[in-house]
Order: sequence, then C-alpha cells, then structure tokens
Amino acid sequence: MVNTLAESDEPWTEKPPRLDVGVVGTGRAGSVLGAALKRAGHNVMACTAVSDISRLRAEALLPSVPILSIEETVADRDLILLSIPDDVLSQVVSGLASTNAVSPGTFVMHLSGRYGIDILRPLTEQGCLPLALHPVMTFTGTSIDLNRLSACPFGVTTHETLRPVAETLVMEMGGEPVWVPEASRGLYHAALSFGANNLMTLVNQTTELLEAADISNPEALVAPLLSASLDNALRNGDNALTGPIVRGDAGTIREHLRVLANFDPAVTQAYRSLARLTAVRALASGVLQPIAAQDLLAILADES
Repeated sequence: MVNTLAESDEPWTEKPPRLDVGVVGTGRAGSVLGAALKRAGHNVMACTAVSDISRLRAEALLPSVPILSIEETVADRDLILLSIPDDVLSQVVSGLASTNAVSPGTFVMHLSGRYGIDILRPLTEQGCLPLALHPVMTFTGTSIDLNRLSACPFGVTTHETLRPVAETLVMEMGGEPVWVPEASRGLYHAALSFGANNLMTLVNQTTELLEAADISNPEALVAPLLSASLDNALRNGDNALTGPIVRGDAGTIREHLRVLANFDPAVTQAYRSLARLTAVRALASGVLQPIAAQDLLAILADES
C-alpha cells in the first residue's frame, strides 16, 4: 500500500499518490465515480456487481476491471469506495469489520448523503481512515455522468486531518468540495432530497395536469416558466415569488382547489400544503400583506 497523508502531519504539497481502489457496488453512482477515479489516474483493481444491470455498468464504465467477491475487492487496497444503499451500509461496514477484511490505513469512502463518518466507526476502530463524499447529482449510470461531474458539488465529511485528502479526491474526480459537519449530515441530506425529489414530482404532476387540460406538449409550455422560476428563486429568494398567492387572489386559490378536487386527493393535499408554506414565507418576507394572507390561509385551511 502507498504511504498516505494520514501517516504524517505534513501538508500534502506534492502530487497525491495513485491509489489502488476497490469499488464495492457498481450502481449508478458507484460505477461512475469508480470511472472518475480511474480517469484521474488511480488504479481501480476490482469491483463487485451482483445484478445483471450492475455487471453491464461495470463492463461499460470499468472495462478490464475484474468483478470479484467483496472480500477480494477490498483486500490490500489503498481506497475502498462503498456505493451501496443507505439502509444496508451499516450492515456491510460491520461485516467487513467482523472479518478483518480491510487493512488498517485504508481509506474507506462512502457516497451516502444521509451519513457522515460515524457509520464507518467499526472500520475506523480498526485503523481505517473514514471519508464521506456525497456527490450532489442525480446519476444515470452511463458515461454521460462523467461530464456532469465537472464542478459537481460533493458534500464532504471526515476528520479535519483528512480533509485535504477528501477534498483532493473530489477535485480529482472533477467536483467541488463542500464541507458538511458530521452533526449536520441528516439535515443536509433532508434538504437536498426535499428539493430534488419534490421538484421532479412537481414538474411531472404539472405536466400531467396540463395533459388533463387538453394541452399538447405540456413540457414545452412549462420549461421556460419553471426554468425562469428556478433561476429567480436562486438569485432572489422569496422576493422572486409571483402568482396569485403573492397578489392575495383568494378567489383564484379557491377555484384552483375546486378544479383539483376532480383529481387524486393527494394532489389537492399537496397543493394546500405547498400553498400554505408559500403564503407563510411570502408573509414573512413582506411580499404578501397581512390582510390578504388572512383570507388565503383561511381558504387553505378549510378542507371541507
């Protein structure tokens, strides 16, 4: 194994060493980040792939890299990349620790947004070096994703002494490191999921409602509007709010609820919840007047 920064307190001033890497899990993210490490010059020595689709990803993105058992994949490596579902990460880490499968001094990196490095404690207690590097990106599991890593933010959590290593790995893969304290990891991931998942749901539900309104090619209709809304929100926050809620058009909101009643009740419930949140935020930021907010909130609270 190569000598690593963790073996001394000297700053990493020379070109980082090339690491022997084992990739555990070749799902959409693992296969792409394994390929990114390989592109950066690291030696991807082995990977695991259980399903047929995972094997296809491994063959496409990690050609010539042998597909081995997990024990063979992690043995005598400098860096282990764990790309496995959140709910089984603890179980896999504990299993590796119980069999002493990972050598002390090995960097163990997971990609979970939910967890920091505490979940790696069983391996850390055996002398491994924990890294939590979460790419803030949605992956397809194809070579297209390699270009998407350019300037992609990565949520980084590790020991302060390992921070230069973690940030260097992120930059080598093409990303931009963003420090996330261990105690903030759960809220950090909840915020990202709240935005990314709900945005997709909102877009898809919007186009479905437009189709029900006999609008052809609804995607073309909403693309400019939603793109501008996202840009305005990122630039100006709540001051960018527009529409019937900001204008205090209580009658319009009542009509929206009436026509939405013909659809899945979950759609109406989501409309009410998001409209209430929008009204509260608009009121707090001063773009909605208190008198108008009173009428709006009364209508949104009435679920009869």
